[in-house]
Amino acid sequence: MKKKLMMLTCTAMLVGSVAWVPQADAAAWNKCKMCHNFTSKNKMGPGLAGVVGRKAGSKSDFHYTFVRYIKGDGWTWDEAHLRAFMCNSTKAIRQFTNNPHARTAMPAQRVCDKKQQDEVLAKLKEVSK
Repeated sequence: MKKKLMMLTCTAMLVGSVAWVPQADAAAWNKCKMCHNFTSKNKMGPGLAGVVGRKAGSKSDFHYTFVRYIKGDGWTWDEAHLRAFMCNSTKAIRQFTNNPHARTAMPAQRVCDKKQQDEVLAKLKEVSK
């Protein structure tokens, strides 16, 4: 009986660890949800569905303030760019565009904690499938 219980516990732990995907907590998501939808529709900011892998400033039905600073092909929203943007959008835009005067309408959200960023990124990846 003890052996069966131990095997059942190990199996449950293994299945649970493989299937677990972090979900954003309320604190991390509330900052996003104030201005963004997690669909393709715009709210105050562009809809975040499909953002992972999307070329920056390319959503045709939204006016981006930073687009005029992009030189060349710009960048694609990948994990590294999203992490930097979540932590300090102004600093990130200046870094991405290599322009110290570049601006974005999005205020700095200061989501710099790796765990919170992981949670937000998991959701962004989910809505980008």
